[in-house]
Amino acid sequence: MSEKLPHEPLRSERDARGVYTLTLNTPRSFNVLSEAMMAALQHALDAVAADPQARVVVLAAEGRAFCAGHDLKEMKAKPDVAYYQTLFATCSRLMMSIRKLEVPVIARVQGLATAAGCQLVAQCDLAVAVQGATFGVNGIDVGLFCATPSVALSRNMGPKQAMEMLLTGDFISADQAQARGLVNRVVAADGLDAEVDRLVGRIVAKPRLAIAMGKTLFYRQLETGMESAYQLAGQTMACNMAHDVAQEGVQAFIEKRPPNW
Repeated sequence: MSEKLPHEPLRSERDARGVYTLTLNTPRSFNVLSEAMMAALQHALDAVAADPQARVVVLAAEGRAFCAGHDLKEMKAKPDVAYYQTLFATCSRLMMSIRKLEVPVIARVQGLATAAGCQLVAQCDLAVAVQGATFGVNGIDVGLFCATPSVALSRNMGPKQAMEMLLTGDFISADQAQARGLVNRVVAADGLDAEVDRLVGRIVAKPRLAIAMGKTLFYRQLETGMESAYQLAGQTMACNMAHDVAQEGVQAFIEKRPPNW
């Protein structure tokens, strides 16, 4: 299934496995998160959330840049605090929609990811980048501290590493991004799709229910104290173990056969 949303700069495709590919498609403007782009992405993510057969989302982009952050020209045209509050609330809702999806979201990073574009990478559950990709939160260069991107960035890498990027506006390479925890893998440009496909294949081979329960628990426990985290994790594992998918998986392991999920 392929859907081009009307008047929206986004391609949305779904394959027979339930794998969605959402492609930012305004390469001339470096796929900025304009109001139109955010609306299109939100629409697409809501559609994924409503699909009980969805398994994975791949977030991709056309052109040289993955995403260059917010549309500064659009923002400058409306110098009003109320407008900016609404704009950043819209962006935050979009980022939280990625977090709240039951299925994993993989960023396929083929180029520059800056400011809210870097935030978008950090917000995804997994990320694969090409060797030449660069990452930055350089709003400070125009006098704007990247406050909302700092939320996702500081949950991916160490606080001093994140703060240095936020304070200086300096960019890091794909290899540095991997070393700091922002991306999972770095590959040559001609191997990007194959690497993403390998990750997707590994995920769709596992039971959807266990992944959905696990993703929800993983982020809930990160935001709580250790004792409460263990309580949440124990409850989740007990419910997961009692479910048919785990019972079948364990039985298949005992019988030395592939599980019948």
